[in-house]
This record gives sequence, structure tokens and C-alpha cells, in this order.
Amino acid sequence: MRKVNFIESVLLIGLAIGFLGLCLLIGYAVIVVANEPEGTPTPQLDLPLIASPTAETFILPTDFAAPLPTLDPTPTIELIPTPIQTFNDTPPPTGKIAFTCYVKQIDQICLLNADGSGRVQLTNLKATAFYPSVSPDGQTIFFSSRDTGNYEIYSVDIFGNNLKKLTNGIGSLYAPELSPNGEWVVFTKHGDGLWKMRPDGSDVKRITNKDDIDPSWSPDGSMISFASSRAGARQLFVMNADGSNVQQVTDLNNMGGRNTWSPDGTKLAFYRGPQGDRNIYVINVDGTGLVKLTDGGDNLGPSWSPDGNWIVFTSFRDGNNELYIIHPDGTGLTRLTNSPISDWQPRWGK
Repeated sequence: MRKVNFIESVLLIGLAIGFLGLCLLIGYAVIVVANEPEGTPTPQLDLPLIASPTAETFILPTDFAAPLPTLDPTPTIELIPTPIQTFNDTPPPTGKIAFTCYVKQIDQICLLNADGSGRVQLTNLKATAFYPSVSPDGQTIFFSSRDTGNYEIYSVDIFGNNLKKLTNGIGSLYAPELSPNGEWVVFTKHGDGLWKMRPDGSDVKRITNKDDIDPSWSPDGSMISFASSRAGARQLFVMNADGSNVQQVTDLNNMGGRNTWSPDGTKLAFYRGPQGDRNIYVINVDGTGLVKLTDGGDNLGPSWSPDGNWIVFTSFRDGNNELYIIHPDGTGLTRLTNSPISDWQPRWGK
């Protein structure tokens, strides 16, 4: 028998040790697998997902934190109205405004809400109708027209019905306005002063015999304001409702005629200035406290709102006669009409 040399002995010992170590490793693995909980998934590599080119959705990083809200395919659009400046924290203007509108080459009477909506044409006469005013109860419009050849006083309700001719051949008559108590209509007789009559056209009386025009009742009906050249150049005056106690209010050049009382009876609004550059002013009834409200645009015919917070007037500032409103302190200028025809001679009512 051959003897095993030293080198071979070392190799055999090494192989034996390696075999023993392998056996020990296999035994440990069998024990671990046997003790692993049932149902544990086989681990997989965390690779990014590649979406299909036709996919309609994709995963965002935030999807793993919290779900995104569902988007409405037809979202609601909130319409925000154009703001209107307010005076002393008051709401937008209310009531109705009667005015002259130039329709098919003839002046007619129109009406709209004080916020500019609801425009309607009340008359369809064959000749000029102008100088409208609104009755204190807001239901009737008084105006002048030469529909029958001469300028007479008419009335019509705010729906364009019940048209009535109140006068008959006593002269050319303009600018009618019903008193606050509803008993008298004051008006201008061309070249023959101011007159009054009952709302049905009866009991016609002369009040003045001077060159007086454009009368307007005070809020309590005790006084009448008007424009007159009785003392020289045209100025504003006030008097008692029976024509007594005439007092001059203004002493200004280039005075207009159409004027209006503030609802508290302490001020008058009017217009003045050279043709093409007239402006709206406010003055105390005693002639003090003159304030200019507009600056350019050729503005005429002011009328105070019943709540005292606005004045409506005509302006040519945009190249065509349109109606505007403004606060008595000169703020809040707002355009009411936007018509290719001329809108003018506004008068405010309830």
C-alpha cells in the first residue's frame, strides 16, 4: 500500500473541511425556509412603470400621498357685475327716469330704470314730444308735444297707455311738472311766464308774467324754482307756489334753464357754460355753496334722484347725447344709455 505524502494529506484535510462547511450552510437555509411565514410574496425589483402612448391617465407622485380632487369638466363661471361707486354707503340708484329719445327723426318720450335697464319707448307721435317729467307716485309722465300742430301738454302712463291731451290752443306750452301733492301741473307758456292747471287740464291759472321758463316744484310743494331773464341775463330764481316772494339764487354768466331741487329742499342743481362746454353745478337755495360737479363734455338738464344720492343729466362727452348719473359730491360718474340716437332731458321719478 502506497503512503500518502504530506502535501496530499493537506489537500485531503482541506476538502473535508470545505465539504463540512457546505453541509452546514445547506442545513441553515432549510431551517430558515421552514420557519418563514406562509404567504409572504416573493420580493421584486422596484422599477418605474412606462405608460402606454394611448393611456388617458398617468400616475403622479402625489397619488401616493393623498388623492387629487375630481375636476368638473363643465366648471361654473361666476359672473361679477360691474361695480357702481356708492355715496355715503348707499345702494345703487333706484326708480325710473323719463327722457326724450330721438327716434326716426322725431323726438319721443322714453323711460328706463335708474340702473339703465328696462328701456321702453312710451310715445309714437308724428311730431316732437319732449320735456317729460314723472309724477310723484311714479305712474304718469307729463310732457309737451306738437302732435296736433301746437305745443300742448300731454300725459301718458308708464306703460305707454292712456295718452291724454290736457290743453287746447292756449299757446305754446313746455316743461310740465306735477306738484308733490298731485293737485297742480306747473308749466311754461312761451313768452308769457309760468302757468298752472289741474292734472286733467282744468282750472288754468297764470302764476308769473315775465320771461320765465323751466319751473320745478320744491319737495314740499311750497315753492317753485325757475330760470328767468327778468333781471337781465338769465339766472335761477325761487318763489312761493302762488308766485309771490321771488328771490334770485344765482349771479353767473351763461346760465341754462332746466334745474332741479334736492329732496331735502336745501339745494338746486343746474347747468351753465358756453355752448359746447356746459357743466353741472349745485348751489344752496340761498345762493351760497356753489359746487361744480362735471368738467367738460357739454352737460345739460340735471334731475335729482328721490333718495338724494344721484343726479341724472345729459352729456355729449362721448360724441352723442347720452344719459349719465353722478353723486352730488361729483363722484361715481356712471353712463346709463348707449344708443345711436340722442337721449336727453332726463327727469327722475320713483
